[in-house]
Amino acid sequence: KKKKKIINLRAGAVERVLSAFRSVSGDEGVSVGSAVREQHGRDESVHRCQPPDVVVFPRSVEEVSALAKICHHHQLPMIPFGTGTGLEGGVGALKGGVCFSLRKMDQVLDLHQEDFDVTVEPGVTRKGLNSYLRDTGLWFPVDPGADASLCGMAATSASGTNAVRYGTMRENVLNLEVVLADGTVLHTAGKGRRPRKTSAGYNLTNLFVGSEGTLGIITKATLRLFGIPESMVSAVCSFPSVQSAVDSTVQILQAGVPIARIEFLDDVMINACNRFNNLSYAVTPTLFLEFHGSSKSMEEQVSITEEITRDNGGSDFAWAEDEETRGRLWKARHDAWYAALALRPGCKAYSTDVCVPISRLPQIIVETKEDLIRNNITGPIAGHVGDGNFHCLIVLDPNDPDEVQRVHSFTERLARRALAMDGTCTGEHGIGLGKRALLREEVGPLAIEVMQGLKATLDPKNLMNPGKVL
Repeated sequence: KKKKKIINLRAGAVERVLSAFRSVSGDEGVSVGSAVREQHGRDESVHRCQPPDVVVFPRSVEEVSALAKICHHHQLPMIPFGTGTGLEGGVGALKGGVCFSLRKMDQVLDLHQEDFDVTVEPGVTRKGLNSYLRDTGLWFPVDPGADASLCGMAATSASGTNAVRYGTMRENVLNLEVVLADGTVLHTAGKGRRPRKTSAGYNLTNLFVGSEGTLGIITKATLRLFGIPESMVSAVCSFPSVQSAVDSTVQILQAGVPIARIEFLDDVMINACNRFNNLSYAVTPTLFLEFHGSSKSMEEQVSITEEITRDNGGSDFAWAEDEETRGRLWKARHDAWYAALALRPGCKAYSTDVCVPISRLPQIIVETKEDLIRNNITGPIAGHVGDGNFHCLIVLDPNDPDEVQRVHSFTERLARRALAMDGTCTGEHGIGLGKRALLREEVGPLAIEVMQGLKATLDPKNLMNPGKVL
Protein backbone atom coordinates (compact mmCIF):
# COMPACT_ATOMS: atom_id res chain seq x y z
CA LYS A 1 0.00 0.00 0.00
CA LYS A 2 2.73 2.45 1.09
CA LYS A 3 4.82 1.75 -2.04
CA LYS A 4 1.81 2.48 -4.26
CA LYS A 5 1.22 5.77 -2.46
CA ILE A 6 4.84 6.85 -3.03
CA ILE A 7 4.58 6.05 -6.73
CA ASN A 8 1.38 8.12 -6.99
CA LEU A 9 3.07 11.02 -5.24
CA ARG A 10 5.96 10.77 -7.66
CA ALA A 11 3.54 10.61 -10.59
CA GLY A 12 1.87 13.76 -9.27
CA ALA A 13 5.20 15.56 -9.00
CA VAL A 14 6.10 14.45 -12.52
CA GLU A 15 2.81 15.81 -13.93
CA ARG A 16 3.45 19.23 -12.36
CA VAL A 17 6.97 19.21 -13.63
CA LEU A 18 6.13 18.23 -17.23
CA SER A 19 4.49 21.55 -18.03
CA ALA A 20 7.53 23.35 -16.58
CA PHE A 21 9.79 21.24 -18.82
CA ARG A 22 7.62 21.99 -21.86
CA SER A 23 7.84 25.71 -21.21
CA VAL A 24 11.65 25.37 -21.44
CA SER A 25 12.14 22.87 -24.30
CA GLY A 26 8.82 22.95 -26.15
CA ASP A 27 6.39 20.03 -26.57
CA GLU A 28 8.72 18.14 -28.92
CA GLY A 29 11.56 18.51 -26.40
CA VAL A 30 9.82 16.46 -23.69
CA SER A 31 8.85 12.81 -24.05
CA VAL A 32 7.08 10.38 -21.75
CA GLY A 33 6.44 7.76 -24.46
CA SER A 34 7.46 4.28 -23.31
CA ALA A 35 9.54 3.51 -26.43
CA VAL A 36 11.62 6.68 -26.02
CA ARG A 37 12.02 6.06 -22.29
CA GLU A 38 13.11 2.45 -22.87
CA GLN A 39 15.61 3.57 -25.47
CA HIS A 40 17.17 5.95 -22.92
CA GLY A 41 17.19 3.44 -20.05
CA ARG A 42 19.93 1.20 -21.36
CA ASP A 43 23.35 1.23 -23.00
CA GLU A 44 25.25 -1.64 -24.65
CA SER A 45 25.98 -3.38 -21.35
CA VAL A 46 24.37 -6.49 -19.87
CA HIS A 47 22.61 -4.38 -17.21
CA ARG A 48 18.84 -4.48 -17.61
CA CYS A 49 16.94 -1.49 -18.99
CA GLN A 50 15.87 0.98 -16.28
CA PRO A 51 13.91 3.69 -18.06
CA PRO A 52 13.60 7.24 -16.72
CA ASP A 53 10.16 8.80 -16.06
CA VAL A 54 10.77 11.54 -18.63
CA VAL A 55 13.26 12.24 -21.41
CA VAL A 56 14.08 15.87 -22.20
CA PHE A 57 15.88 17.06 -25.34
CA PRO A 58 17.51 20.42 -24.51
CA ARG A 59 18.91 22.53 -27.39
CA SER A 60 21.35 24.74 -25.45
CA VAL A 61 23.23 25.05 -22.18
CA GLU A 62 20.62 27.61 -21.08
CA GLU A 63 17.91 24.97 -21.49
CA VAL A 64 19.98 22.34 -19.66
CA SER A 65 20.47 24.80 -16.81
CA ALA A 66 16.75 25.74 -16.66
CA LEU A 67 15.69 22.07 -16.73
CA ALA A 68 18.24 21.20 -14.02
CA LYS A 69 16.85 23.97 -11.80
CA ILE A 70 13.36 22.46 -12.12
CA CYS A 71 14.69 18.97 -11.31
CA HIS A 72 16.66 20.34 -8.37
CA HIS A 73 13.61 22.13 -6.98
CA HIS A 74 11.48 18.95 -7.23
CA GLN A 75 14.35 16.67 -6.16
CA LEU A 76 14.19 14.60 -9.36
CA PRO A 77 17.24 12.53 -10.38
CA MET A 78 19.04 13.65 -13.56
CA ILE A 79 20.79 11.26 -15.92
CA PRO A 80 22.80 12.58 -18.90
CA PHE A 81 22.60 10.56 -22.14
CA GLY A 82 24.91 10.88 -25.16
CA THR A 83 24.81 8.01 -27.65
CA GLY A 84 24.06 5.11 -25.31
CA THR A 85 27.20 3.22 -26.32
CA GLY A 86 28.54 2.85 -22.75
CA LEU A 87 29.35 -0.59 -21.35
CA GLU A 88 28.74 -0.25 -17.60
CA GLY A 89 25.05 0.59 -17.24
CA GLY A 90 25.84 4.25 -16.67
CA VAL A 91 22.57 5.58 -18.15
CA GLY A 92 20.05 3.43 -16.28
CA ALA A 93 17.57 5.46 -14.23
CA LEU A 94 17.85 3.49 -10.99
CA LYS A 95 15.57 5.90 -9.15
CA GLY A 96 13.50 7.08 -12.10
CA GLY A 97 13.73 10.78 -12.79
CA VAL A 98 14.74 12.71 -15.86
CA CYS A 99 17.04 11.68 -18.68
CA PHE A 100 18.78 14.58 -20.41
CA SER A 101 19.25 13.38 -23.99
CA LEU A 102 21.82 15.78 -25.42
CA ARG A 103 21.81 14.80 -29.08
CA LYS A 104 20.15 18.02 -30.29
CA MET A 105 23.17 19.99 -29.04
CA ASP A 106 25.37 18.95 -31.93
CA GLN A 107 27.41 22.01 -32.87
CA VAL A 108 31.17 22.14 -33.38
CA LEU A 109 32.17 25.54 -31.97
CA ASP A 110 35.38 27.57 -31.93
CA LEU A 111 37.78 25.59 -34.08
CA HIS A 112 41.25 27.11 -33.71
CA GLN A 113 43.33 25.35 -36.37
CA GLU A 114 46.57 27.15 -35.55
CA ASP A 115 46.17 26.31 -31.83
CA PHE A 116 45.15 22.69 -32.38
CA ASP A 117 41.96 22.91 -30.34
CA VAL A 118 38.19 22.82 -30.79
CA THR A 119 35.08 23.06 -28.60
CA VAL A 120 32.17 20.67 -29.11
CA GLU A 121 28.67 20.22 -27.73
CA PRO A 122 27.58 16.82 -26.36
CA GLY A 123 25.70 15.76 -29.50
CA VAL A 124 28.94 15.81 -31.52
CA THR A 125 30.38 12.32 -31.96
CA ARG A 126 33.95 11.27 -32.61
CA LYS A 127 33.30 10.48 -36.29
CA GLY A 128 31.20 13.64 -36.66
CA LEU A 129 34.06 15.80 -35.42
CA ASN A 130 36.64 14.10 -37.63
CA SER A 131 34.44 14.50 -40.68
CA TYR A 132 34.03 18.20 -39.81
CA LEU A 133 37.85 18.48 -39.56
CA ARG A 134 38.39 16.62 -42.86
CA ASP A 135 39.91 19.52 -44.84
CA THR A 136 41.91 21.08 -42.00
CA GLY A 137 44.73 18.51 -41.78
CA LEU A 138 43.74 17.95 -38.14
CA TRP A 139 42.02 15.08 -36.35
CA PHE A 140 40.92 13.94 -32.91
CA PRO A 141 42.50 10.52 -32.40
CA VAL A 142 40.86 9.13 -29.26
CA ASP A 143 38.94 6.17 -30.59
CA PRO A 144 36.82 3.88 -28.38
CA GLY A 145 35.46 1.97 -31.38
CA ALA A 146 31.86 3.09 -31.01
CA ASP A 147 30.90 6.39 -32.63
CA ALA A 148 30.41 7.84 -29.16
CA SER A 149 29.54 11.35 -28.03
CA LEU A 150 32.77 13.23 -27.24
CA CYS A 151 31.30 14.65 -24.03
CA GLY A 152 30.19 11.12 -23.08
CA MET A 153 33.74 9.95 -23.76
CA ALA A 154 34.95 12.68 -21.39
CA ALA A 155 32.40 11.58 -18.78
CA THR A 156 33.72 8.01 -18.83
CA SER A 157 37.38 8.89 -19.40
CA ALA A 158 37.26 6.75 -22.54
CA SER A 159 40.21 5.74 -24.70
CA GLY A 160 40.79 3.01 -27.25
CA THR A 161 43.22 1.81 -29.88
CA ASN A 162 45.19 5.07 -30.28
CA ALA A 163 45.77 5.83 -26.61
CA VAL A 164 49.27 4.34 -26.59
CA ARG A 165 50.39 7.21 -28.83
CA TYR A 166 47.87 10.04 -28.24
CA GLY A 167 46.66 9.47 -24.68
CA THR A 168 43.14 9.03 -23.30
CA MET A 169 40.38 11.62 -22.79
CA ARG A 170 42.14 12.69 -19.56
CA GLU A 171 45.11 14.02 -21.53
CA ASN A 172 43.07 15.57 -24.33
CA VAL A 173 40.39 17.64 -22.61
CA LEU A 174 41.46 21.26 -21.98
CA ASN A 175 38.26 22.66 -20.50
CA LEU A 176 34.67 21.65 -19.78
CA GLU A 177 31.41 23.50 -19.38
CA VAL A 178 29.30 21.64 -16.81
CA VAL A 179 25.78 22.22 -15.51
CA LEU A 180 25.76 21.36 -11.80
CA ALA A 181 22.88 19.80 -9.85
CA ASP A 182 21.34 23.17 -8.95
CA GLY A 183 21.49 24.42 -12.56
CA THR A 184 24.54 26.64 -12.15
CA VAL A 185 27.06 26.56 -15.03
CA LEU A 186 30.70 25.84 -14.24
CA HIS A 187 33.70 26.31 -16.57
CA THR A 188 36.28 23.96 -15.10
CA ALA A 189 39.34 25.89 -16.39
CA GLY A 190 37.70 29.34 -16.56
CA LYS A 191 35.31 30.52 -19.27
CA GLY A 192 36.79 30.28 -22.78
CA ARG A 193 40.29 29.37 -21.58
CA ARG A 194 42.32 26.87 -23.60
CA PRO A 195 46.03 27.03 -22.77
CA ARG A 196 48.14 23.96 -23.60
CA LYS A 197 49.15 23.73 -19.97
CA THR A 198 48.26 25.26 -16.64
CA SER A 199 49.28 25.13 -12.99
CA ALA A 200 46.32 27.19 -11.83
CA GLY A 201 44.44 25.79 -8.86
CA TYR A 202 42.85 22.37 -8.48
CA ASN A 203 42.44 20.29 -11.62
CA LEU A 204 38.65 20.57 -11.85
CA THR A 205 38.61 19.56 -15.52
CA ASN A 206 39.93 16.11 -14.70
CA LEU A 207 37.63 15.82 -11.70
CA PHE A 208 34.76 15.78 -14.21
CA VAL A 209 36.58 13.60 -16.79
CA GLY A 210 35.58 10.13 -15.61
CA SER A 211 32.83 11.31 -13.24
CA GLU A 212 30.17 9.40 -15.25
CA GLY A 213 27.43 12.01 -14.83
CA THR A 214 27.53 11.85 -11.02
CA LEU A 215 28.82 15.42 -10.49
CA GLY A 216 27.21 17.37 -13.33
CA ILE A 217 26.11 17.37 -16.97
CA ILE A 218 28.88 18.17 -19.45
CA THR A 219 27.53 20.63 -22.04
CA LYS A 220 30.77 21.58 -23.83
CA ALA A 221 34.23 20.09 -24.08
CA THR A 222 37.34 21.86 -25.39
CA LEU A 223 39.59 19.23 -26.95
CA ARG A 224 43.18 19.03 -28.07
CA LEU A 225 43.62 18.19 -31.77
CA PHE A 226 46.55 16.63 -33.64
CA GLY A 227 47.99 17.00 -37.11
CA ILE A 228 47.14 14.13 -39.42
CA PRO A 229 50.44 12.26 -39.90
CA GLU A 230 52.12 12.35 -43.30
CA SER A 231 51.74 8.61 -43.62
CA MET A 232 50.11 5.72 -41.79
CA VAL A 233 50.66 2.03 -42.36
CA SER A 234 49.21 -0.97 -40.57
CA ALA A 235 50.48 -4.51 -40.26
CA VAL A 236 49.35 -7.87 -38.95
CA CYS A 237 51.73 -10.30 -37.30
CA SER A 238 50.88 -13.74 -35.90
CA PHE A 239 52.72 -15.52 -33.09
CA PRO A 240 53.20 -19.06 -31.82
CA SER A 241 51.94 -18.18 -28.31
CA VAL A 242 50.18 -15.53 -26.23
CA GLN A 243 53.40 -15.03 -24.29
CA SER A 244 55.48 -14.27 -27.41
CA ALA A 245 52.93 -11.77 -28.76
CA VAL A 246 52.63 -9.89 -25.49
CA ASP A 247 56.41 -10.03 -24.84
CA SER A 248 56.88 -8.38 -28.25
CA THR A 249 54.54 -5.55 -27.25
CA VAL A 250 56.46 -4.83 -24.06
CA GLN A 251 59.80 -4.86 -25.95
CA ILE A 252 58.49 -2.56 -28.73
CA LEU A 253 57.45 0.01 -26.13
CA GLN A 254 60.69 -0.39 -24.19
CA ALA A 255 62.61 0.24 -27.42
CA GLY A 256 60.91 3.65 -27.59
CA VAL A 257 59.06 3.02 -30.86
CA PRO A 258 56.28 5.67 -30.98
CA ILE A 259 53.76 3.08 -32.14
CA ALA A 260 50.28 4.48 -32.87
CA ARG A 261 48.27 1.35 -32.18
CA ILE A 262 49.24 -2.11 -30.99
CA GLU A 263 46.33 -4.45 -30.49
CA PHE A 264 46.41 -8.05 -29.32
CA LEU A 265 43.84 -10.65 -30.42
CA ASP A 266 43.99 -14.20 -29.13
CA ASP A 267 43.25 -17.26 -31.29
CA VAL A 268 39.56 -17.36 -30.27
CA MET A 269 39.16 -13.67 -31.13
CA ILE A 270 40.93 -13.95 -34.49
CA ASN A 271 38.77 -16.92 -35.39
CA ALA A 272 35.63 -14.93 -34.52
CA CYS A 273 36.85 -11.91 -36.53
CA ASN A 274 37.67 -14.11 -39.52
CA ARG A 275 34.18 -15.61 -39.50
CA PHE A 276 32.40 -12.30 -38.93
CA ASN A 277 34.35 -10.28 -41.53
CA ASN A 278 35.13 -13.04 -44.09
CA LEU A 279 38.88 -12.73 -43.45
CA SER A 280 41.54 -15.39 -43.45
CA TYR A 281 44.12 -14.48 -40.81
CA ALA A 282 46.05 -17.36 -39.21
CA VAL A 283 44.15 -18.56 -36.13
CA THR A 284 46.92 -17.93 -33.61
CA PRO A 285 47.68 -15.09 -31.15
CA THR A 286 48.05 -11.96 -33.28
CA LEU A 287 49.11 -8.32 -33.12
CA PHE A 288 47.52 -5.58 -35.23
CA LEU A 289 50.00 -2.68 -35.44
CA GLU A 290 49.88 0.83 -36.85
CA PHE A 291 52.71 3.32 -37.45
CA HIS A 292 52.25 7.07 -37.94
CA GLY A 293 54.90 9.54 -39.08
CA SER A 294 56.97 10.81 -41.96
CA SER A 295 58.13 8.25 -44.51
CA LYS A 296 61.66 8.41 -43.10
CA SER A 297 60.69 7.92 -39.45
CA MET A 298 58.39 5.07 -40.47
CA GLU A 299 61.22 3.06 -41.97
CA GLU A 300 63.06 3.15 -38.67
CA GLN A 301 59.97 2.34 -36.57
CA VAL A 302 59.09 -0.60 -38.81
CA SER A 303 62.56 -2.10 -38.93
CA ILE A 304 62.96 -2.04 -35.12
CA THR A 305 59.49 -3.55 -34.69
CA GLU A 306 60.06 -6.27 -37.30
CA GLU A 307 63.32 -7.26 -35.62
CA ILE A 308 61.61 -7.57 -32.21
CA THR A 309 58.65 -9.59 -33.51
CA ARG A 310 60.95 -11.88 -35.50
CA ASP A 311 63.07 -12.56 -32.41
CA ASN A 312 59.87 -13.61 -30.62
CA GLY A 313 58.87 -16.07 -33.35
CA GLY A 314 56.41 -13.73 -35.06
CA SER A 315 55.42 -14.20 -38.69
CA ASP A 316 56.37 -11.80 -41.49
CA PHE A 317 54.21 -8.68 -41.46
CA ALA A 318 51.12 -8.64 -43.66
CA TRP A 319 50.95 -4.97 -44.68
CA ALA A 320 47.95 -2.69 -45.12
CA GLU A 321 49.15 0.55 -46.68
CA ASP A 322 46.28 2.09 -48.64
CA GLU A 323 43.40 3.59 -46.71
CA GLU A 324 40.85 1.01 -47.79
CA THR A 325 42.88 -2.02 -46.66
CA ARG A 326 43.78 -0.25 -43.40
CA GLY A 327 40.11 0.58 -42.89
CA ARG A 328 39.17 -3.08 -43.33
CA LEU A 329 41.80 -4.20 -40.84
CA TRP A 330 40.69 -1.80 -38.10
CA LYS A 331 37.02 -2.41 -38.83
CA ALA A 332 37.71 -6.07 -38.09
CA ARG A 333 39.24 -5.04 -34.74
CA HIS A 334 36.44 -2.61 -33.90
CA ASP A 335 33.80 -5.22 -34.79
CA ALA A 336 35.30 -7.61 -32.22
CA TRP A 337 32.30 -7.10 -29.92
CA TYR A 338 29.85 -8.15 -32.65
CA ALA A 339 32.15 -10.90 -33.86
CA ALA A 340 32.24 -12.35 -30.33
CA LEU A 341 28.43 -12.16 -30.08
CA ALA A 342 28.14 -14.04 -33.38
CA LEU A 343 29.99 -17.00 -31.81
CA ARG A 344 26.79 -17.76 -29.87
CA PRO A 345 23.69 -16.28 -31.49
CA GLY A 346 21.00 -15.23 -29.04
CA CYS A 347 23.47 -14.65 -26.22
CA LYS A 348 24.65 -11.43 -24.55
CA ALA A 349 28.22 -10.12 -24.32
CA TYR A 350 30.00 -8.64 -21.32
CA SER A 351 33.39 -7.00 -21.69
CA THR A 352 35.90 -6.96 -18.86
CA ASP A 353 38.30 -4.00 -18.80
CA VAL A 354 41.29 -4.53 -16.51
CA CYS A 355 44.53 -2.65 -17.03
CA VAL A 356 47.94 -3.45 -15.52
CA PRO A 357 51.50 -2.10 -15.77
CA ILE A 358 52.73 -3.39 -19.12
CA SER A 359 55.45 -5.63 -17.69
CA ARG A 360 52.73 -7.67 -15.90
CA LEU A 361 50.65 -8.08 -19.05
CA PRO A 362 52.07 -11.43 -20.29
CA GLN A 363 51.40 -13.06 -16.91
CA ILE A 364 47.83 -11.78 -16.48
CA ILE A 365 46.76 -12.69 -20.02
CA VAL A 366 48.21 -16.21 -19.77
CA GLU A 367 46.54 -16.76 -16.36
CA THR A 368 43.24 -15.36 -17.64
CA LYS A 369 43.21 -17.70 -20.64
CA GLU A 370 43.84 -20.69 -18.35
CA ASP A 371 40.98 -19.53 -16.10
CA LEU A 372 38.58 -19.23 -19.08
CA ILE A 373 39.41 -22.71 -20.34
CA ARG A 374 39.21 -24.24 -16.85
CA ASN A 375 35.74 -22.80 -16.27
CA ASN A 376 34.39 -23.46 -19.76
CA ILE A 377 33.65 -19.77 -20.50
CA THR A 378 33.52 -18.33 -24.04
CA GLY A 379 35.75 -15.29 -23.73
CA PRO A 380 37.83 -14.18 -26.70
CA ILE A 381 40.53 -11.69 -25.67
CA ALA A 382 41.28 -8.42 -27.45
CA GLY A 383 43.33 -5.68 -25.96
CA HIS A 384 45.03 -2.31 -26.18
CA VAL A 385 48.16 -4.01 -25.00
CA GLY A 386 50.32 -0.91 -25.47
CA ASP A 387 48.53 0.48 -22.39
CA GLY A 388 48.40 -2.82 -20.49
CA ASN A 389 44.62 -2.83 -21.05
CA PHE A 390 42.73 -5.83 -22.40
CA HIS A 391 39.17 -7.03 -22.72
CA CYS A 392 37.63 -10.46 -22.36
CA LEU A 393 34.52 -10.35 -24.51
CA ILE A 394 32.53 -12.89 -22.57
CA VAL A 395 29.54 -14.33 -24.40
CA LEU A 396 26.94 -15.79 -22.07
CA ASP A 397 23.35 -16.97 -21.94
CA PRO A 398 21.66 -14.59 -19.47
CA ASN A 399 18.91 -17.20 -18.87
CA ASP A 400 21.37 -19.83 -17.59
CA PRO A 401 21.87 -18.98 -13.87
CA ASP A 402 24.79 -21.40 -13.56
CA GLU A 403 26.66 -19.76 -16.43
CA VAL A 404 25.85 -16.26 -15.16
CA GLN A 405 27.31 -17.22 -11.77
CA ARG A 406 30.45 -18.75 -13.36
CA VAL A 407 31.00 -15.59 -15.40
CA HIS A 408 30.46 -13.35 -12.37
CA SER A 409 33.04 -15.29 -10.32
CA PHE A 410 35.44 -15.17 -13.25
CA THR A 411 35.17 -11.38 -13.65
CA GLU A 412 35.75 -10.88 -9.90
CA ARG A 413 38.84 -13.12 -10.02
CA LEU A 414 40.14 -11.26 -13.07
CA ALA A 415 39.67 -7.86 -11.44
CA ARG A 416 41.38 -9.00 -8.22
CA ARG A 417 44.22 -10.50 -10.27
CA ALA A 418 44.70 -7.06 -11.87
CA LEU A 419 44.57 -5.28 -8.50
CA ALA A 420 47.14 -7.72 -7.08
CA MET A 421 49.46 -6.67 -9.95
CA ASP A 422 49.09 -2.95 -9.07
CA GLY A 423 46.54 -2.42 -11.85
CA THR A 424 42.95 -1.20 -12.08
CA CYS A 425 39.57 -2.91 -12.48
CA THR A 426 38.68 -0.54 -15.35
CA GLY A 427 41.02 1.00 -17.91
CA GLU A 428 38.42 2.79 -20.03
CA HIS A 429 34.80 1.70 -19.55
CA GLY A 430 34.22 3.15 -16.09
CA ILE A 431 32.71 1.94 -12.80
CA GLY A 432 29.01 2.42 -13.57
CA LEU A 433 26.85 -0.05 -11.68
CA GLY A 434 28.84 -3.22 -11.52
CA LYS A 435 32.25 -2.26 -10.17
CA ARG A 436 31.46 -0.12 -7.15
CA ALA A 437 32.72 -2.70 -4.67
CA LEU A 438 35.89 -3.19 -6.75
CA LEU A 439 36.50 0.58 -6.76
CA ARG A 440 36.59 0.51 -2.95
CA GLU A 441 39.08 -2.37 -3.02
CA GLU A 442 41.17 -0.51 -5.58
CA VAL A 443 41.48 2.91 -3.94
CA GLY A 444 40.73 2.09 -0.30
CA PRO A 445 38.13 3.46 2.13
CA LEU A 446 39.82 6.82 2.68
CA ALA A 447 39.92 7.70 -1.02
CA ILE A 448 36.24 6.67 -1.26
CA GLU A 449 35.46 9.04 1.63
CA VAL A 450 37.23 11.86 -0.20
CA MET A 451 35.20 11.08 -3.35
CA GLN A 452 31.98 11.01 -1.32
CA GLY A 453 32.91 14.39 0.17
CA LEU A 454 33.40 15.89 -3.31
CA LYS A 455 30.07 14.40 -4.43
CA ALA A 456 28.30 15.84 -1.36
CA THR A 457 29.75 19.30 -2.04
CA LEU A 458 28.70 19.41 -5.71
CA ASP A 459 25.49 17.39 -5.43
CA PRO A 460 24.25 17.44 -1.81
CA LYS A 461 20.81 16.01 -2.73
CA ASN A 462 22.35 13.11 -4.69
CA LEU A 463 20.34 13.92 -7.81
CA MET A 464 23.11 13.48 -10.42
CA ASN A 465 23.03 9.94 -11.84
CA PRO A 466 22.40 8.41 -8.40
CA GLY A 467 23.62 4.89 -7.66
CA LYS A 468 26.59 5.02 -10.04
CA VAL A 469 30.35 4.97 -9.25
CA LEU A 470 30.13 5.36 -5.44
